[in-house]
Amino acid sequence: PAPAAKEAAEATVNGIVISKKRVDMIVKQAAGAGQPESPEARQGIVDKLIMQTLVAEEAIRKGLDKTPEIMEQMELMRQSILANAYVQDLVKNSAASDEMVKAEYEKIKATITGSEYKARHILVEKEADAKEIIARLKKDAGSFAKLAMEKSKDAGSKLRGGDLGWFDPSRLVPEFAAALGKLEKGAITPEPVKTQYGYHVILLEDSRPIEAPPLEEVKPQLAQQIQQQNVAKQLEDLKAKAKIEPAAAPTAPAAPAAPAAVK
Repeated sequence: PAPAAKEAAEATVNGIVISKKRVDMIVKQAAGAGQPESPEARQGIVDKLIMQTLVAEEAIRKGLDKTPEIMEQMELMRQSILANAYVQDLVKNSAASDEMVKAEYEKIKATITGSEYKARHILVEKEADAKEIIARLKKDAGSFAKLAMEKSKDAGSKLRGGDLGWFDPSRLVPEFAAALGKLEKGAITPEPVKTQYGYHVILLEDSRPIEAPPLEEVKPQLAQQIQQQNVAKQLEDLKAKAKIEPAAAPTAPAAPAAPAAVK
């Protein structure tokens, strides 16, 4: 028979081959961790493997590989590598099909209900100040943005004339959301709305039904979510089929016998 092809080597240490394949693997792992590949970086890996090989051989010569603690550590490392390889294989074979993604999208889409709002508000500290602003707005509704820039203590919106943009009311404190739900388009709250932040004067500019984002926009996230769910289910199934027996609780030692009375 023809002799086996000799493995390509980066170096040899006392006859032990440091293979190109092994160095390539470490270079690839380093690149995945953000370390750029270069001849210097590769040589650094080879140098490290040379020293590691030398030291490991010395450990074997001293019989350290036969000690119970080291044998246990090596077995744990072996299990960890195999377990990670199995999970990676599961991930590779658990990719979501277009049909699965579409079905998940439709399921989530069916749960989206309610409305979103476009509103402005003016936040002040005192109820009297809020009532004064409402009185001024009844005379000049178009001055809302100007009053917000002058009076509001909400730094995030005052420079935009109190504009909060479009938002889901579930993100807001309950009192604010409840007040919005009672307003007609273009209306201002007739009374100040008290929340933990102070007193609000709210103008509802518009509302519309909440719509799901387009499928193509959320497809990558849904595909990843389904893949993770598939992997988790297969791991749970694996566990469910296994015979797992927790160790019995240690038995408490018997109480020592009472010493005989001294006569």
